Amino acid sequence: MGGAGLVFDNLGLNSVSIIGKCPVPSVLLLNRTGGEEVEVELEPLDPQAVWNTGRQGAYAMLDHVYEKYGKRYATDPRILATGPAALATDMGGIVSVPISQGRLSAVDTWAGRGGMGSKLLREHGIAAVIYGGTYVDEDFRDRKVADAWFETKYKQRLLAKDLEATTKYRFDPKFNTGGTFGVNYAGIGGRLMAFNYRSIFDTEKDRLGLHERLIVGHYLKQFNEETIVPRRQHTCGEPCAAVCKKMKDDFKKDYEPYQAMGPLCGIFDQRAAEMLCHHADSLGFDGISVGGVLAWLMDLLATGALSKEDLGVTRTPRWTVEGFDPVADSAHNAELGVELLDSMILRRGVMDMSDGARKWGRRLSRDRGLRLLDSFVFMSFGRQGWMVPNQYWTPGVLAPMAIAGKYYMYYGNAFAPPRALGRMCAERFQKELIMDTAGFCRFHRGWAEETVPDIFGSLYGMKDQLLASAAVTASRINSRNASVYWESDRDIDFVRTFLTRMRDVEGEKDPKLLEWIARFDADREEAALDWWFEMRKGIDESLREF
Repeated sequence: MGGAGLVFDNLGLNSVSIIGKCPVPSVLLLNRTGGEEVEVELEPLDPQAVWNTGRQGAYAMLDHVYEKYGKRYATDPRILATGPAALATDMGGIVSVPISQGRLSAVDTWAGRGGMGSKLLREHGIAAVIYGGTYVDEDFRDRKVADAWFETKYKQRLLAKDLEATTKYRFDPKFNTGGTFGVNYAGIGGRLMAFNYRSIFDTEKDRLGLHERLIVGHYLKQFNEETIVPRRQHTCGEPCAAVCKKMKDDFKKDYEPYQAMGPLCGIFDQRAAEMLCHHADSLGFDGISVGGVLAWLMDLLATGALSKEDLGVTRTPRWTVEGFDPVADSAHNAELGVELLDSMILRRGVMDMSDGARKWGRRLSRDRGLRLLDSFVFMSFGRQGWMVPNQYWTPGVLAPMAIAGKYYMYYGNAFAPPRALGRMCAERFQKELIMDTAGFCRFHRGWAEETVPDIFGSLYGMKDQLLASAAVTASRINSRNASVYWESDRDIDFVRTFLTRMRDVEGEKDPKLLEWIARFDADREEAALDWWFEMRKGIDESLREF
């Protein structure tokens, strides 16, 4: 959650575990004012009443908790807050912002993926957490020693290497833009995913035309003019060279939420995307998951599979690419998105996402005699678990990993046969796990992945123990991997069209690629099943505990 961990360190604790459930919704207060004791309190509150005040939703919860409890802290605390999505759905996130000199920043950071806010509020009765303290940790601060590590490994000082590794997130002169939004959209070209992934069925020429006209010519152009040129960028609250938080007024522009609630929903205008993304954030949704759900619901409206009355809305989407107006049509689709979000919270029509989009779609499909889930791109886990994949057109994002939705998989653009891809995902999982264990932001992975074990070795003499622990932990997490074979027909198309694009556009001639394309052409369902299980084999054989 960005700088949320830095303030937690002021408590002098390694972790806090929440067990059981409050009898009424409450705020958890953690405060260390000196000595060895950490004060722990639970204060009841009415979350619905708070969410309906001031800035509304999760932002109102941040304001309320700080106004009521902030003065108890000797230094600026940090707040974790939930919104209405945490009660009404299983995809509620947790939002936090840096606080400096008594002011709450607009640079929000999230624990969104996997419904962490829903778990916090629905399973534990915690609507918000405020924490802080005066504990002074014995931080490692010897810059000369750190520079010596980097001089030995990279022939550069730490800062120079970090600046190089975080170029994408700050400003990349190759693309003349910066941040995940800028660099990803500048380079995405024919890999653009739009209109609930319908674009994967288009020709490369059509996708490139869409990218040039609506992304480069409008969506990205707005971002560059409004954010990059005036250098409206901040950190997450950490002292960091990446300044990855790209802002326009109070709106933070990250690629994945502005993709999932942008082109994926037929929205190619910053004002329209700001409207929808901010409303989703205010309600406390995981932006990527809810964006995938919104795109799916819009698709069902566009095809007539569900009606406006079914979903409690007043309009259908404008999804005709030819003649698409980037301002007017994007605004129309964003307004529809806002209506759909409100329908999820208020449970209008047949909308009830309390048990998740997968279970809702399955139940409604049985009632209507339809296959509604076939146009929903998602992964299945256990009986009702589900996850909208990260927004990259590559098979790794649909890999059957034990933890989905994070970057615990290979999401590069290169082709790999499925079993090898599974092994690559497992390797990525272990590397990301080491980063998470050390508390490193993955935006610094360009050096941190290979350097963190050496740092543990230098400071604590525990390099081998760290690597062994990561391997064992990954294995034990994978032992509970309850991934379920794809339940969506569009998941199959997602992989199949990636493969044909690799052959026809990227010019890949790997015999294994051609073999798999032939298998999909002969029997797509059988080929998809084999592909999925081959990935799973690669994952499992890589993550066995010896």
